[in-house]
Amino acid sequence: MNLIDKIEKKQMDAVLAQRELPEFGPGDTLRIDVKVVEGTRERVQAFEGVCIGRKNDGIGSSFTVRKMSYGEGVERVFPLYSPKIQEIKVVRRGRVRRAKLYYLRGRTGKAARIAEKVTNRTKSA
Repeated sequence: MNLIDKIEKKQMDAVLAQRELPEFGPGDTLRIDVKVVEGTRERVQAFEGVCIGRKNDGIGSSFTVRKMSYGEGVERVFPLYSPKIQEIKVVRRGRVRRAKLYYLRGRTGKAARIAEKVTNRTKSA
């Protein structure tokens, strides 16, 4: 492990100490709470949408979230280890067969739906 890798690992550990990072992937619906600075005031803004892709690259990891806002598609790329992200919450899990869901850009309405992932539950005796 070279010096740059050690510095990146230290930065990632510092962010993970402030908040936990849930396990999520493409197709999952996420709610991201982002700190927004407007002048001297700071507030938390929620952005909820479907994760359409993830890029894993150490400290440069990011994920793309897409939502429909007033009939217009809005995509936002979030750095995974950004200190501006206060919380990432998985609202629902989606069952998809692709790593990148860019095909959702051309679909609207019912065609853009993603089936929910069903987890097997064991019976308790």
